[in-house]
Amino acid sequence: MTERLLSVEDLKVSFSTRDGENQAVRGVSFHIDAGETVGIVGESGSGKSVTAKAIMSLITPPGKITSRNVNFRGENLLNLSEKQWRKLRGNQIAMVFQDPMTSLNPVKKIGQQLTEVIRRHRGLNKEAALTEAANMLRQVGISQPEQRLQQYPHEFSGGMRQRVMIAMALSCQPELLIADEPTTALDATIQAQILDLFKELKGNSHTAVALITHDLGVVAQVCTRVIVMYGGLIMEEGTVEDIFYRPQHPYTKGLLRSIPKNGGKSKERLVPIEGSPPDLLDPPPGCPFMDRCPHAFARCAERPPVFELSAGHRSMCWLADGEVSVGVEGGTFA
Repeated sequence: MTERLLSVEDLKVSFSTRDGENQAVRGVSFHIDAGETVGIVGESGSGKSVTAKAIMSLITPPGKITSRNVNFRGENLLNLSEKQWRKLRGNQIAMVFQDPMTSLNPVKKIGQQLTEVIRRHRGLNKEAALTEAANMLRQVGISQPEQRLQQYPHEFSGGMRQRVMIAMALSCQPELLIADEPTTALDATIQAQILDLFKELKGNSHTAVALITHDLGVVAQVCTRVIVMYGGLIMEEGTVEDIFYRPQHPYTKGLLRSIPKNGGKSKERLVPIEGSPPDLLDPPPGCPFMDRCPHAFARCAERPPVFELSAGHRSMCWLADGEVSVGVEGGTFA
């Protein structure tokens, strides 16, 4: 039986600005099971990274988190003190950020930064922590780890710094790893190596992974389930097969049409999604994709509920309502 690791209910995150309240995340609910790899996808500004930071309690004023429940292993994370979070963060739940250069301390050697994490959470002495740090670097494919521990972040390439961050995140054997755009800004070769690392992690570890990305190609390679976000909401959720072969939400279909097929060898013309994401200072009351959707009809001005299409496959779109009578005329639903 699948074990539920994380359960998020009606998560909302907003930021007070000079121009008003930016409603970055507007009520998302999802779960992650032990050992699975879940992709969280969507355009920039869809709420992916803010959702991840909220789970990690990394939203600071003027940001504000509200939710019915963010449950991890039976405990509501919203009720934890900062002292309790220091024990949990990096230990049971770890995060790899998009830009490793801003996450690594430039004036501390890699070994010092890795051993600090290992000693704090695992209680090892300095010598044992150094041995474990070298082992972790070796596991993520960094050669000559003992020498590398004596170097500073600027002496590593971008791909190697990202590997260091993954090694740091995995050093305490967390139950949940959140990776925020871990392959962005890396060249194709390094990106492939990082993805291979995640595949190995899925095969050799019980760590669950939440992989945040705008790249559906990355998701297809390493994930088992996909959450599609837009305008601070979840538009569609399902297995990789559901999303890639049986997509139901027009936004999901638009994303799929905008990525190259067959590794970029196909001559099929890519179709961008016309228009811009909604202004979350004044979000639309209905479906956030309505203004960009080629199939929008009058009822879309009212926010749709989440419809269960099949076991584990959900869509927040009126077109999924079996009681809605629609016809297709030139690509528009009437």
